[in-house]
Amino acid sequence: MEATREIYWNIGHGTVLSMYLLAAAAIVLLARGIWMRVAHWRQGKPLNRFDRYPERTRRMIAEVLGQKKVARVRAGGVFHALFFWSFLILFAGTLLVMLQADFMTPVLQINLLQGHFYRGFSLVLDVAGAGAILMLAGLAVRRFLLKPVGLETVNDDYRIHALLFAILITGFLVEGARMAATELEQNPELALFSPVGLGVAKLMAGASLEKLSLLHRTFWWLHFALVLGFISILSRTKLKHIFFTSANAFFAPLEPKGALATINLEDETIEQFGAATVADLSWKDIFDADACTSCKRCQDRCPAHVTAKPLSPMKLIQQIGEAAESGSNTGLIETIGAEAIWSCTTCRACEDICPANNEHVNKVIELRRNLTLMEGTFPGDEVRTAATNLEVNGNPFGMAFAARGDWAEGLEVVRVGEGEPADILYFAGCYASFDKRNREVARNFVKICNAAGVKVGILGKDEKCCGEPARKLGNEYLYQMLAQEDIETIKATGIRKIVTTCPHCFNTLSRDYQDLGLAIETEHYSTWINQLLEDGRLKLKQGELQDCTYHDSCYLGRYKDILSEPRALLNAAGWQIKEMDQSGYASFCCGAGGGRILAEENLGSRINVARIEQAAATGAGILVSNCPFCLTMFEDGIKTSDCEETLKVRDLTEIIIERIGG
Repeated sequence: MEATREIYWNIGHGTVLSMYLLAAAAIVLLARGIWMRVAHWRQGKPLNRFDRYPERTRRMIAEVLGQKKVARVRAGGVFHALFFWSFLILFAGTLLVMLQADFMTPVLQINLLQGHFYRGFSLVLDVAGAGAILMLAGLAVRRFLLKPVGLETVNDDYRIHALLFAILITGFLVEGARMAATELEQNPELALFSPVGLGVAKLMAGASLEKLSLLHRTFWWLHFALVLGFISILSRTKLKHIFFTSANAFFAPLEPKGALATINLEDETIEQFGAATVADLSWKDIFDADACTSCKRCQDRCPAHVTAKPLSPMKLIQQIGEAAESGSNTGLIETIGAEAIWSCTTCRACEDICPANNEHVNKVIELRRNLTLMEGTFPGDEVRTAATNLEVNGNPFGMAFAARGDWAEGLEVVRVGEGEPADILYFAGCYASFDKRNREVARNFVKICNAAGVKVGILGKDEKCCGEPARKLGNEYLYQMLAQEDIETIKATGIRKIVTTCPHCFNTLSRDYQDLGLAIETEHYSTWINQLLEDGRLKLKQGELQDCTYHDSCYLGRYKDILSEPRALLNAAGWQIKEMDQSGYASFCCGAGGGRILAEENLGSRINVARIEQAAATGAGILVSNCPFCLTMFEDGIKTSDCEETLKVRDLTEIIIERIGG
C-alpha cells in the first residue's frame, strides 16, 4: 500500500475553521500576556539593545538552536537541550502537517507526506516524541526526587511538568488509535516507521472501529486543548522563559565583557547616581528576571554564595523582578540587602555560566554606585581609609607617591615621563609598586623583557592607581579622577604600547579608559611574553619536568578569554599542569575582585582558603598565578589553612625567569 495517511482522519476538514479560531484565541492570550510584560519592563530606563540587528539575530539563532550554553552543565543541561530539540522537531512536524492539509493539498495539489519522505517523517517524529518524554522524565526525577541543593521547586513546576507530559502522551494516544484503526492490519509495513505509535496501537488492538474512532476523537480534542492551554499560559508561568530566555540572547550586550556605563560627571542634570529604586535600573535589568530559568547555575558558581556570604546571583535577579512587581518606586537596597551587594567579587562566574544571558555584575555595580555616591557608605572603615589614600596619594596603602618607582632601582628601565623613548610602557600598578612580593614580580618582568631585547619604560612617581578597585566598589567619581590623571600622563609620553602584570589594570586600561579617551594597545604580560617566545626573541632553557597547578585569574580568563597562553608558557618552561576541578572559564575566584582586595572578609568562610584547598587537592606542590591580587590572596590563604607545608604560590614570572638564567 501507499506510504501516506489521511490528515484529519476521523476529525474532518469541517473542524479546520474552528481549530484555527481557537488557535488564534490562544495566540491572542499569549500576545496579551507578553504586552503586559512589556509595560512591566518599561518601568526601567531606556537602553538601546536593538543596534547591530543582524549580529544580534545571528547570535540568538545560534544560541537557541545550538543550546550550547544550556548543555554546558551536564546535570540537567543535556536533558534540557535534548528535550528542547525533540520538542522543536515535534513542533516543526505539526506545522508541516497543517501546511500540507490546509495549503499544499487544496491550493497547490502537492503532497509531500507520502513515500520515503513520509516514512522518514513518521520515524523522526516518533523518535523525537519518545526522546522528549524520556528527557522530561529525567528532568522530573532530578527536580522532584533527587532535589539538588538550592534548586527551588514551586507548584508551577509540578503543573508545567504535568502539562508537558500530558501533551506528549496524548499525542501518542491519538497516533495509536489512528494506527490501530487504519494501519495495524491494513498497512503493517508503514506502521513499522512509527515504533512508539505502533506499540500504543497494539495495546488498542481488538477494539471495534467505532470505539477506536471515539477514542481517537477524544484524545485528539484533548491533545488540541492541552496545546492551546500551553500556548495561552506561556507568558504567565515559568514557561515564559521559552520566549524571554531566547530573546535575551538577542538583547545580551555586544560590548567587550565587563564593560560598564561611564557616568558623565559633568552633567549637572543628573540627580541620581546608581540604582536606588526599580526606576533607576534599565528595562533590560527588569527583563532579566523574566528570562531567568531559576536553574541555580550562577548560584553554584558564585564564590560568595559557596562560602556562605549573603549573596545569590539567582536571588539577586529574582529580587529585582519581585521589586518591579511592586512598582517602579520600590527600594532595591532594602529588598536585596547591603551585605549581599558588597559580597560580590565581580568575577563574572555567574554571567559566564548563565544560559539566559542575564547580567548580574552591572546590576551590583549600579547598586554600589548608589550606596557610595549617594549615601556615602562603604563595606567597612578600612575601605573608606583606602579610598582616602587613593584620593590623596594615588594608591590604597597611603604610601608616598614619590616612592612609586623605587621598585625599579638598579634595573634597565627608562622614565618615559621624562621624555626617554621605550618599546613598551610597563604600567606597574599599586601592588607591583609597593607590595614586597609583587615588587619582585615587576622586577622579573623587566628582566625578562631585557633578555628579549625589549626596552621597558615606566612612569615611576607619575603613575597612579588605575582606579579599578574604586570603580568596582561604586566610586565612579574617584575612578574617573585617577583615570583622567593617568590618561593625561600616558598620552604625554607618546608611547604606543602598554603592558601590565595586573589583570585588573589590563582590563581597565584596555577597555574602560577608551571611554575617557585613551586608545593605546594594552596587553597582559602573559600574552606578551608568550609572543616573545613564539617570535624567537626569548629563549628558555630546558629543565627537569615538574608538576604545578595553574589558577586562572577571573579578570584574565572570563573577562579577556586568556586561557591558553599562560599554560603554553608553563609548558615551555618545563612544567606539567595538574588542573583543578574548577579551571578555565569555570575557575574559582581568589576573593579579591570587585574592590574586595581593600575590604575585610567578615562573613562566611574565606574565599581564598577555599581556592587554596582546591589547589592542594591536585597534589601539585606549586600553585602558579599571574595576578598580584591573586598572589596576595593565596599567600594569605596558605597561612590561614593547613597547606603551608605542602603548597607554595609562585607568580608566572618567577617560573620564566628561572629558565632564562635571570
